[in-house]
Amino acid sequence: MEKEQKINQLLNSQPQGVVYLSSWLTEKGFSTQLLNRYKKSNWIYSIGPGAWMRMGDQPTYQGGVFALQQQANLNIHPGGKTALSLLGKTHYLELSTKQVTLFGGSEEKLPAWFSKYDWEIKVNYFSSSFLPPDIGLQAIEQDAFNLLVSNPARALMECLYLTPKKQELVECYEIMEGLNNLRPKQVRELLEACKSIKVKRLFLYMAEKAGHDWFKYMSLENIDLGKGKRSLVKDGVYKSKYQITVPKTLENYE
Repeated sequence: MEKEQKINQLLNSQPQGVVYLSSWLTEKGFSTQLLNRYKKSNWIYSIGPGAWMRMGDQPTYQGGVFALQQQANLNIHPGGKTALSLLGKTHYLELSTKQVTLFGGSEEKLPAWFSKYDWEIKVNYFSSSFLPPDIGLQAIEQDAFNLLVSNPARALMECLYLTPKKQELVECYEIMEGLNNLRPKQVRELLEACKSIKVKRLFLYMAEKAGHDWFKYMSLENIDLGKGKRSLVKDGVYKSKYQITVPKTLENYE
């Protein structure tokens, strides 16, 4: 009875709809044997090795990401166009195309239970350290819990990181056009910490092309733009200020 009260208290301590990790439950004093007993008693059910749900709750990828962030202390988060969609910053609602983009640190992998579970939505996961894990994130409300997602500036940088193979450059520019109220200090902090020369040059080129007011207040002196020319496409247009060759469709986009 005491153990039943304990699991009940623990389940109720977490928001509805989140995944419970075995590793986290073990830390709280619940053995695998005990968890299997709760499963037989219909308190919880398994959605894969090391992951449980409260009976009656339906798993969502957001509830899975919450567990990775809050229980496993991982830096995995919705990024790119998915973050922009969740923030209501773009009409390219990636969620409607049945896929989401997650980013994590270069040493972080999605656990098997997450990658193998059928979320009824395609999950694209990218692990990279081109941006530090601790800047450019913000909390948003998702159903009964808060989730950390990329803020608009970081989300666009993540889109640019995926160009040109996995993300259209012109679409990135269309997103940039909509980001007319970014904070120069916030943007500068991200650009100074960013390790991708391609991302930094493209971001600044697009910000200047879009003519945003906040760009006028940007200090570029501590942003390392590297040396040498970079070409993203063959037969494009060379922009000497940022030493990049961009597609003609992007340069001529009005």
